[in-house]
Amino acid sequence: MRNLLRLCPLLLALALLFGAEPAFAGKRVALVLANSAYQHAPSLTNPVNDGSVMAKTLKDAGFDIVDSRHDLSALEARRVLRDFADATRDADIAVVYYAGHGIEVEGSNYLIPVDARLERDTDVYDEALSLDRVLVAVEPAKQLRLVILDACRDNPFGKTMKRSVASRGIGRGLAQVEPSSPNTLIAYSAKAGFTAQDGDGANSPFTVALSKHLTTPGLDVRRAFGFVRDDVLKSTGNKQEPFVYGSLGGADVPLVPVKVAAAASPVANPQADIRRDYELALQVGNRAAWDAFLAQHPDGFYSSLAKLQLEKIGAEQAHAAAIEKAKQAEAERDRLAAVGAQKDAQAKAAADAKAAEQAQLAAQKAKEQAQQQAAAAEQQRVNLAAAAPSAAPASTASPAGTNVASLTPATTPADLSRSVQTELGRVGCFSGQADGNWNTSSQRSLSQFNRYAGTKLDVKVASTDALDTVKSKPSRVCPLVCEHGFKADGDECTRIVCGDGYALNDDNECEKKRAAKPTASKPATSRRDDSEDRPARQRPQIGAAGGLGGLGGAAAGIATGARRASGGGQVFCTNGGCRPVNRGCHLEYRGGGGPGNDANAEVCN
Repeated sequence: MRNLLRLCPLLLALALLFGAEPAFAGKRVALVLANSAYQHAPSLTNPVNDGSVMAKTLKDAGFDIVDSRHDLSALEARRVLRDFADATRDADIAVVYYAGHGIEVEGSNYLIPVDARLERDTDVYDEALSLDRVLVAVEPAKQLRLVILDACRDNPFGKTMKRSVASRGIGRGLAQVEPSSPNTLIAYSAKAGFTAQDGDGANSPFTVALSKHLTTPGLDVRRAFGFVRDDVLKSTGNKQEPFVYGSLGGADVPLVPVKVAAAASPVANPQADIRRDYELALQVGNRAAWDAFLAQHPDGFYSSLAKLQLEKIGAEQAHAAAIEKAKQAEAERDRLAAVGAQKDAQAKAAADAKAAEQAQLAAQKAKEQAQQQAAAAEQQRVNLAAAAPSAAPASTASPAGTNVASLTPATTPADLSRSVQTELGRVGCFSGQADGNWNTSSQRSLSQFNRYAGTKLDVKVASTDALDTVKSKPSRVCPLVCEHGFKADGDECTRIVCGDGYALNDDNECEKKRAAKPTASKPATSRRDDSEDRPARQRPQIGAAGGLGGLGGAAAGIATGARRASGGGQVFCTNGGCRPVNRGCHLEYRGGGGPGNDANAEVCN
């Protein structure tokens, strides 16, 4: 282990000597296709000129292979792509440039050979060249796959093309595309759904800008296309905006590397050597690595950090042992209970299980505290390195057991946290502002990244490991989640708009509105009305025998006992007839009823 640590400075020197140029300096191949002389559509003036300019630009940039072809038929284009795919098998960078007519049908893009007729919409499948076929040709390239399309012109076949299906969509310009392969970029001369201009000169504005910026030595290809966009917008009066689809990692990817002189031998720096030894031990991450480090560097700033890492490992091991002991004690308690052992033995086993459980909780708490201290110390070390990479923090050395707060530098830059937040946002896991504040929202975002990427990064701090891991993901990791009423559209949420007569349901889908049922008129609520102003046909008729509508006298007494006379008093009815209740008297219901048994009685005070 000590020998391995001593080799670090030598390895660094070798990396400086043999890694002076960027990583993207391997084999580079390019295919340039340009179609102007269309046989069944108006000819184009600029594509062949544009192809010549781009071929010369790439050759001057030192590309190993630049195959330039123009005015190809469909069969010839397919053969050329097949041969170019063979050339990309051992290439690091593969570029395809196409100038000519392109067409979008049902969301798919096609390049139009010069012999295409396209009398009907389905002919595009036989006579045109799919963009997917071009992507297959560059697929073997190891580090960068770049397809450039100066083909966003007006479709000359759109007006004459017969539609086999009336609803088949034939768009204006080219459709938006999302490359499925990593490290793939597709550049359009105009944004999806828009057309590009040929320009007034011999070359299109897009190709002029490409030849100026794309092969600038050391310039990242994404920044190069940014400069191309600015030039085209300026030259077309903001009418044409080039657009790039796809994504790359965090490292710069220039088409042409910068040639630099061999690096001078670095000045010996003891603290730098110790730092590299520490980082190597951190990568190994076990007790043997830290013991070897402390044997080599027993004192100083990094030794204090190493001791915190050892404490964390010890706490984790103690916690694992406590868990195992608690399991054994619990199993012994359950076994004694199952076999019906003596109560004393069962009580002792229960006490042992409880004590083991408490020890497990204490060990867990100690482990978490040690992990937090080690993580905080590591974060401070990273911040120190970012603030002054060449500074020697020996003055901050302290003995083992030092408070983590003593490791805090005078200034704590948030560059690392901001970088991790930015990368998390790129892969769709962080939606806030990259402000360098590693708060709960940032921790939750990194936790979500762990979930979908299958990683186990420490979410409590923004570390270089987290930055490198997130950077290694070429595309979105966390799924796009949209609120109700919105749907995912690429990397954005767009509002769902339902047509007339349709409404959005709980499943976020448009469904036809149901016709409202006619409201039936509510019948009037019936109520008893014994008032004298009720129509005569509704009032009960009292016969000569004192009956009420054919009922016996007792029933009549019950029915009318509570009815008010016109003078406001009660009416008392018997078999002999009805009369007003005497003044100062009132009726009381006595129950019963029937012949000879009056239900009401007149009670006088």
